[in-house]
Amino acid sequence: MLTQDVIDLFRASLVQALVIAGPLLVLALILGVLLGIVQTLMQIQEGTVTMIPKLLLMGIALLILLPWMTEQLVEYSRDVILNIPNIVSRGSP
Repeated sequence: MLTQDVIDLFRASLVQALVIAGPLLVLALILGVLLGIVQTLMQIQEGTVTMIPKLLLMGIALLILLPWMTEQLVEYSRDVILNIPNIVSRGSP
């Protein structure tokens, strides 16, 4: 296995992690901003007030996105496992 192969695998795994976690992270960011604006407009200074809505909405989003996330992870894992012989054979003398 060549150094470039390791770098490519690492880069692909990081990209896949961002693809899988990205929608939830963006949703958490949007929810945090919106709930912060509502909290500011209502002049509520308690930080724990926003925790329950965030937890509920992130749980619902996770339930909705879980099949897609699982499909992405299985597809990536299948591709990596199927390419192991090609990667290993390139590095052998």
